[in-house]
Amino acid sequence: MTGGPVHGTWEPRPAARWEDGFLSGNGHHGALVFGDPDDDRVVVTHHTLVRPNGAEHARPPELAARLTELQDRLLAGDLTAAEEFTDGRPLQWVQPFHPAFQTRLRRPPEAHEKSGVPEGRPRYRRAVDFATGEVTAADGDRTSRVFVSRADDVIVQHVRGGGPLTVDVSLDHRLPGAPAGLRVAHGVLRTPEGAALTLRARYPGSDRSYTGVALLAVTGGRVLPAGDRIRVEDADAVLLLTRVRRHTGELDAGVETRALRALLTDGSHDTLLSYDTLLAAHTRLHRTAYERVTLDLAADPAERALPGSGLLRQPDSAALLERLFAAGRYHLLSAGGLLPPRLTGLWTGDWDTAWSGAFTTNANLNLQTASAAAADLPEVTAALAALVHGQLDDWRENARAVFGARGVVAPSHTDGESGLTYHFSREYPLHLWTAGADWLLKPLVDHEETHGAHDPRTAAALAEVARFYEDFLTRTDADGRLVVVPSYSPENRPAGASWGALDAAMDLSAARHALRTAADHHPDTPEADRWRALADRLPPHRVNADGALAEWARPGLDDTYDHRHLSHLYAVWPLDEITPHDTPHLAAAAHRALELRGAENDSAHGHLHHALIAARLGDGPRSAHALDQVLQGDYFHASLMSAHYPNRRVYNADAAHTLPAVLIETLVQSTPDRLVLLPALPAACPRGRLLGVRTRFGAALDLAWSPEETHAVLRPTRTHRVELRTSSGTRVLDLVAGEDHVLHTKAW
Repeated sequence: MTGGPVHGTWEPRPAARWEDGFLSGNGHHGALVFGDPDDDRVVVTHHTLVRPNGAEHARPPELAARLTELQDRLLAGDLTAAEEFTDGRPLQWVQPFHPAFQTRLRRPPEAHEKSGVPEGRPRYRRAVDFATGEVTAADGDRTSRVFVSRADDVIVQHVRGGGPLTVDVSLDHRLPGAPAGLRVAHGVLRTPEGAALTLRARYPGSDRSYTGVALLAVTGGRVLPAGDRIRVEDADAVLLLTRVRRHTGELDAGVETRALRALLTDGSHDTLLSYDTLLAAHTRLHRTAYERVTLDLAADPAERALPGSGLLRQPDSAALLERLFAAGRYHLLSAGGLLPPRLTGLWTGDWDTAWSGAFTTNANLNLQTASAAAADLPEVTAALAALVHGQLDDWRENARAVFGARGVVAPSHTDGESGLTYHFSREYPLHLWTAGADWLLKPLVDHEETHGAHDPRTAAALAEVARFYEDFLTRTDADGRLVVVPSYSPENRPAGASWGALDAAMDLSAARHALRTAADHHPDTPEADRWRALADRLPPHRVNADGALAEWARPGLDDTYDHRHLSHLYAVWPLDEITPHDTPHLAAAAHRALELRGAENDSAHGHLHHALIAARLGDGPRSAHALDQVLQGDYFHASLMSAHYPNRRVYNADAAHTLPAVLIETLVQSTPDRLVLLPALPAACPRGRLLGVRTRFGAALDLAWSPEETHAVLRPTRTHRVELRTSSGTRVLDLVAGEDHVLHTKAW
C-alpha cells in the first residue's frame, strides 16, 4: 500500500447552509464553522443548552397501584389494555437542545472595496483537520482558524487579513427558530488586549438564562466600540476566545471575562499567549485520542484528494469509506465529554431541533456510541457513564412510580438534565419499556471487559437493575415460566394488537443479561444465586411460523415486519446471547427475521442497525447492502455530518457516528473469550489495514488483509486463552500479557 487515508476533509467554497459547516468540539462546547473570511461566522453550542418548556417540572406517572390490574388483563388476552395505563397527560417532549449564538467577524463594505480582491475566490479553501480538531479557511492571504480546546474548554478563533484587517465583531443570537420572547442583552467592555463582548439571553417564561462571553485580543490597529459590537480597524490579526454558560439567576460576566483574560495571559498578565500556543495545548490531548485507531482501505490517491462533497458523489469509493470512518471517529470524540452525543451530536444551527435534539436511548444513543470500546474511545464511554450515573436517582423514581419496584428503570428520551420518564403517549407507551437500563449499561460492561478494570459504580447499577427484575418479574404462565408483562418492543407493536404487550424479545434478553451480569459482578452472595435462578425461569425465544425469531415470544402475537427498529435482535447485537457459533438454530432464525425486516421510513439508524446485526451473523453481503442504502441515499452533508432520512433531510448524527462501528464489526469481532477475524468482509474492501482496534479480552489488534494473505498482531494486556475463528477454521490462542502474538495466513 502507498500513502494513507486522509485525516480531514475540505471544500472549495464556504458553507451556504449551517448543515454544511465544519465541526469542532471538546465534548462540552461545540463550534459550527461556515468558513467565510468575509463574514466569519461560528455557531456556538454547549451540551447544557436546553430550552425550558415545562418538562423541567415533569414527573413520571403514578401508576404502580394499577399495575396488577393491567397485568391481569393482558394475561387474560386483552391486548389493548395497556392503552389505558396512563394518567391521561398529553405527550410532553423533553427540553429541546438549541444553539447559543453565532460569533461574527464581518468585513464592512468599505473594507471589501479597499481590498481589491478579485471576485470568484480562485484560491479559496476551507478544511477541517481531524487529528487536531482545527477548522481553517483561506481566501488568498486572508485566513480563519477555529478550534474548541480540550485543555482550556474555550472556543478559539483567529482571523488574519492579507493586509490591514477591518472587521465588525459581534455576538448574534438571531439564528433560525430563535423564540420571539427571548430576552437578550448585550454588553461591550474595553480591555487592555482589545475588548470583551457579552450576550445574556433569558428564556421566555423562565428564570433560566444563558450567557456568552467573548474576549477579543487585537494585534495592531484600533478597537472602537460601536453599540452592541466592536469595530476593529487596520489590525494585523484578531483572536477571539468564547465561552457560554447556562444558569439560573444572574451570572457575573466580569468573573467570566477575567477567567478568559487569565487564560490568554497564562496568569502572567505580561505577554499574550499566541493562537498556536493555545492550539498546541489542545492538540496534545485531542491527537492522542484520535490517532489510536486508523482504517486504511488502500484507496485511490486521486479519490483521496477530492473534497468531501465530491467524494460523496462516488458512493462506491473506498476513499469515501476511509474518510467517513475517520470523520465518524472525529465527530464522536468531539461530541462526547460532559455528556454523550445527542441526536445532533453536539451541534445545531437551528432552535427547532427534531425530536428535541435529545438523547433517544432506545436505539440511537447506543448505536452512535457502538464503536467506543473497539475504536478505543474511552472518552465516549466515560460520557455515557456520566449520563447514566448522573440520572440514577431519577431512574429509581421511575421504577417506584410506574412499577412499584425497587431498582431502576431508564427513560426512552432524556434532555441530559432529567432521567425521569414523562415522554410517552398512546402510540408511544415508552413508560412501559423496562429493558433500557440493561441496554445502556451494556457498553459500560464492554468497556470493563476491554480494559480489564471494574468500575464499582457499574456493579452497583447492575445490582439495582437486578433488584428491579426481582420485584417486577412476579407473574407466570401455565408452565410456570415468568412472563414479562407489560412488555414493549420499541417502537413497534404486534400485528392486530396494541403497543403494550407481553414477552417482547428485547425485554427477555435484557432481563436475562442483567440478572446474570449482575450475578457475575456480585459473586458468592445470596443475591447472585437468586438472580441466576430468576434468569433461568424466563421463557426462551420463539421461532415463528416464518422461521424467524419472533419479536414477541408470547404465542399468538404476530410480527410486524416493516419497521425501522430491530430491538428484537438485541440478543444478536450487541449481546452475544445468539451467535452462529454457539446457537446456530437461533442464529438462523435471527437471520430470517433480518431478511423479513423492512426499512419502513429509511431512517439511517435502522439501516446501520441492520448492518451491525448482519455482520454479527456473518452475512457480509447483507451488511454491505444495508450500509450501501446510506452511502447511496444522500445521507451526508458536505460537513460529513449526516441526516436522519435520505436526501439530507433532518440533521442527525446517527449515520455519521455509527458507521465506524459497522466497518469494525465486519472486520473484527470479539468477546471476552473469542476473536473472529474478517467475519463479514465487504466485497468493496478486498484489502486494507485496521490498526489499534481493541478487543474485549484486553488486547490491541493490528490487522492487515488482502486476497492473498492476512496478517494480524495481537498485543495483550493480560494473560488469557481465547478461541480464534477465521474462515479457515477454529483454534486456541494462549496469550501472554506484554508479549505480541503474530498471526499470519494465506488467503482466508
